[in-house]
Amino acid sequence: MAKEYVPQFARIDYKDTETLKKFVNPHGKIMARRRTNLSAPNQRAVAEAIKRARFMALLPYIVR
Repeated sequence: MAKEYVPQFARIDYKDTETLKKFVNPHGKIMARRRTNLSAPNQRAVAEAIKRARFMALLPYIVR
């Protein structure tokens, strides 16, 4: 898969599940920074937002 996720965010929100789904692979795992092409602070923020969304049941932990 080509690097297509280039946007650098002003604010990453755990309630924006459509954006967060772009950073989760088909199995439900958080994509690596090499794949997402995000800066380190933005990758950490995306990972934290995905984990919060999972905890709040907005995103699944596993996709079957």
